[in-house]
Amino acid sequence: MNTITGHTGFMGLLGSPVAHSISPLMHNEAFQILGLNYVYLCFDVNEETLGTAVKGLKACGIRGFNLTMPDKNKIIEFLDELSPEARLIGAVNTVLNENGKLIGYNTDGYGFMQALREEGYDVNGKEVTVMGIGGASMAICAQAALDGATDLNIFGRPSSRYWKRACTFCENLQQQTGCRVNLFDNEDHYSLKKSLENSSILINATSVGMIPDTDNSIIKDTSLFYPDLTVADVIYEPRETRLLKEAKAAGCKTVNGMYMLLYQGAKAFKIWTGKDMPVSVIKEKFFSGK
Repeated sequence: MNTITGHTGFMGLLGSPVAHSISPLMHNEAFQILGLNYVYLCFDVNEETLGTAVKGLKACGIRGFNLTMPDKNKIIEFLDELSPEARLIGAVNTVLNENGKLIGYNTDGYGFMQALREEGYDVNGKEVTVMGIGGASMAICAQAALDGATDLNIFGRPSSRYWKRACTFCENLQQQTGCRVNLFDNEDHYSLKKSLENSSILINATSVGMIPDTDNSIIKDTSLFYPDLTVADVIYEPRETRLLKEAKAAGCKTVNGMYMLLYQGAKAFKIWTGKDMPVSVIKEKFFSGK
C-alpha cells in the first residue's frame, strides 16, 4: 500500500453496514498500481447521520465517495448538482467533490449491465422483471430501458416511502425511452407469475438475502423458476444468496453482484481521478473466485 503522507487525499464509502465491502481493496489496489496518492476508507453511516457525515467529510476535503444502502436516496438532499442519469433515477451512488461543490452521479446501472454483458446476457429486445424500488432498482431499470428492454415489470411494497417516487419514475422512464414500464405490489402473486413467465431475466435489486439476512429470499415460491430464466442478484455477500441457490437448483442461469461492484466502481474511479481503473488486474486479484 502507498505510504500515507500529509499530501494523501482520501475517498470512501458511506452506508450501513459497510464492513463487508471489498471496495477499499479494489480502489486502494488501483491507487497503488497507478501511483495515485489516495486512500479509500469505509464509514458506517446511516440516513440519520448522513447529513452530519457529509458536512464533515466535505470540510475535510474528501475527493469523492460512494453511497450504498440505505443512503443512495437521502444523499440527494446534501448535493449541489446531479448528473442527468442521477436526476432521472432519483438516487446517487457516487459523489465528486469539485472544489467544494458536491456533484452526484449514478454508476450502478452501468455497472450492472456491464456485468450481465460479461456473462453473455443482453436485455435488448427482452422483457425484464425487477424486484425492489430503491436506488439500485431505479438505476438498473433506467439503464435496462436505455439498453433496449421492451418491458420492465417492477415489484415493490406500496407501504414503502419510495412507492410514490417509483410511480413517477415509471411514468417518466416510459415517456423518455418508449420502454413499457409497469409497477406492481410485491404481494401480487398472479402478476409476478405472469411477469416471470414472459421475462427472460429476474433481477433482485433489494437487500433481501444480504448478510446477515441470508436465510431469506425475495421470491418465496420457487415453482416460479424455470430453466430458461436468468436470475441475477445485486448482492455480492454472500456470493450465492438463497435466491440464487434456489434458482440454480431449478436450472436457471444465475449471476451475482460481484461484477456490478467492479464496473460501477471503475466508472466512479474515472469520475474521481480522470484515469481508467486497471480492471483486468483488479478483477483477477479480487473477483476471480466469484
